[in-house]
Amino acid sequence: MNHAHAYTVLKLAAVATLGLTAIAPAAAQHYPTKAVRIIAPFPPGGSSDLVARILAQKLTEANGQQFVVDNRPGAGGTLGTDLAAKSAPDGYTLAVGNIAPLAVNVSLFKKLPYNPVHDFAPIAMSAVGTTVLVVHPSLPVRSVKELVALAKARPGQLNYGSGGSGTPAHLSGELFRHLAKVNIVHIPYKGTGLSLNELISGQIQLVFASMPVGLPHVKTGRLRALAVTSEKRSALAPELPTVAETVPGFQFDSWWGLTAPARTPNDIIMKLNGQLLQIVKQQDVKERFAGLGLEPVGTSPQQYAAFIKSEIDKVARIAKAIGLEPQ
Repeated sequence: MNHAHAYTVLKLAAVATLGLTAIAPAAAQHYPTKAVRIIAPFPPGGSSDLVARILAQKLTEANGQQFVVDNRPGAGGTLGTDLAAKSAPDGYTLAVGNIAPLAVNVSLFKKLPYNPVHDFAPIAMSAVGTTVLVVHPSLPVRSVKELVALAKARPGQLNYGSGGSGTPAHLSGELFRHLAKVNIVHIPYKGTGLSLNELISGQIQLVFASMPVGLPHVKTGRLRALAVTSEKRSALAPELPTVAETVPGFQFDSWWGLTAPARTPNDIIMKLNGQLLQIVKQQDVKERFAGLGLEPVGTSPQQYAAFIKSEIDKVARIAKAIGLEPQ
């Protein structure tokens, strides 16, 4: 599955997977018999934590046992993800995985303490969060095509900000620079909020920002939105084109899903998968995700596993193209 094709394929598994859960072995019928821990490898209040809490609440309702979120932040999600990888594969420790610890960190760290492909049993991908390309209103562009033309006319003079090297905003900017063949300059900040403040004040010219962070400033007129980074237009901002409509092959989403330690019984994996596919269809879940700038997604375990591999490969290609050395 190549990276441009991956997101489309993710949406095709719901019916087939639900059929498989119907014939799951009897062991899963009694699971869970006690509380289940969901490790969120980032601090409380962030997207990973909030996705974990939405899923935990719904899984608690579905199973009659508590699914409890355990925040274990540190090292870009590595610490909590490693803890999950080394937990007993009995279904009572799960983890919220996302693009950082399961894909980006493979290219950022020389010695990752876990293998994101071999040390986990993917359950289902549950949410995708696209980002929006925003510029300062004084920049004389109103489309990606005009931005590319301006960048080519003024090489090295347009700066884009991010929350730091290796962040999704940085990788999005470098992928744009690489595919559009433009010379724009990366300015890293200590957090996305700072980069947005610098953009609003006119110190830099563009940022790839998450929708909940970027769109409020667009609505007040302090920033101008040009496009979204997803493969297809976002239901959360359908009026915005995709970057790929102008720059073919461009796609960079953040994503979240549930994983278990490798060797967790398959019948437990399939039971949880079937429940998650139903959960992401619920209207209140869709609304809560939308409030975070996320869209619900349902996949089979096999599709989620293939998607993780494709994302690792995509990030590695970007890292190689920009000369990002693992630390």
